[in-house]
Amino acid sequence: MIEVRELTDHADLAEAVRLQQVIWGFEEIELLPIRLFVVASKIGGQALGAFEGAKMIGFSLAIPGLKAGGRSYWHSHMMGVLEEYRNRGAGRMLKLRQRLEALERGIELVEWTFDPLELKNAFFNLERLGAIVRRYVLNQYGTTSSHLHGGLPTDRCIAEWWVGSPRVELTVNSEGAPRAEIRARIGVPNDIAAIRVADPRKAREIQRRVGDAFAECLERGLAVVGFERGTEEGTYLLAQWPSA
Repeated sequence: MIEVRELTDHADLAEAVRLQQVIWGFEEIELLPIRLFVVASKIGGQALGAFEGAKMIGFSLAIPGLKAGGRSYWHSHMMGVLEEYRNRGAGRMLKLRQRLEALERGIELVEWTFDPLELKNAFFNLERLGAIVRRYVLNQYGTTSSHLHGGLPTDRCIAEWWVGSPRVELTVNSEGAPRAEIRARIGVPNDIAAIRVADPRKAREIQRRVGDAFAECLERGLAVVGFERGTEEGTYLLAQWPSA
């Protein structure tokens, strides 16, 4: 039985720091410290842990942000689950708890970044949560020590999760949001993770191609509204989308 609860105990916060090393392989200088979790919780953010019994198997951290014009939102800065507990719903449970509390606090938007080459994350964000993408950032965090990043620039999609929208409501309840007319597609090979390890130069070429395609499509006012899984590649689906 997996349960999600707020992180307030310092021992649990220390475990969230340790999990960063286990999940991402970060060097110590790149870890989010306990005091950031504490401060985030004190100033309107959120720190959650997913537990199986007494064992923490995942966590998430959201910090408050402010848009132009004074609109507040949450930036979901980090979420991770131990590899052996993935595909058991822990990540979804963390995000749904995050959404519930955002709605209770009157927060309309939760944002986070994700690697467009991480296809499983893309499917989860777009098809299981109902997020959209209208921004793509080159090398957001610089080159990191994480083995998951493979030494590549940290290009990132910005996921927008409009937690009270009909699209998100239908998606998280597994009813399926209506699909807009698809105007463009961006494909990424399914074996990109293996390519990162075996041929970093080829992986960088793919990353550059994907980034150029995103830039061109987003410049035209399109947004990523879905993700298709195929036998050879995963495909981002883009459509016209109203501005925020």
